[in-house]
Amino acid sequence: MLGLPCGGVPVAYEVAAALRLPLDIAVVRRLAAPGSHQQAFGAVAEGGVRVVDHDLVRRALIDPAEQARVERVAREAVRNDTVRFRAGRDRLSIAGYTAVFVDDGVTTGATARAACALARSRGAARIVFAAPVGACRPILELSAHADHVVCLETPALFHTLGQWYRHFDPVPPALVSELLGRASGSRAAASAGPLPPR
Repeated sequence: MLGLPCGGVPVAYEVAAALRLPLDIAVVRRLAAPGSHQQAFGAVAEGGVRVVDHDLVRRALIDPAEQARVERVAREAVRNDTVRFRAGRDRLSIAGYTAVFVDDGVTTGATARAACALARSRGAARIVFAAPVGACRPILELSAHADHVVCLETPALFHTLGQWYRHFDPVPPALVSELLGRASGSRAAASAGPLPPR
């Protein structure tokens, strides 16, 4: 089970606890189009993973220098988040396993696609992407990147993710670190038990 920061980690923590699966984080960052925080032209992840919607880059008239700047800032954020959230812990090996990604929702699908590309690069046998709510088109497009997509709600009128939550306050990075630390402690306590099935 891998949560996407920051909002996906609390959701992934609860799902991992219910299913008794080990929890890790997939550090990804969206590449926001200049002047539009809601519109992402791609995303980057750990290990140099990069996904870019070249059609959107052309339509939004994003020049190469600006694209490079946005990517540079996002990659630096991924490096910083990896150090902060892993806190010296080794990442879980997903090679040969089913990787289950959980996020709090899917708006553009950019970070979801980057997470799937990250799992492929790390040798996952299967990829499941799960979210409670998502925009119709990005959820449909995810089926080309994940083996199975689970989304409880795909409303026709989807403007922002926050409109589908009663409370949608930003998830503090400190809470993400705390939940990952708790999950790691539970994993260590159960290390004598059997591994989850492949």
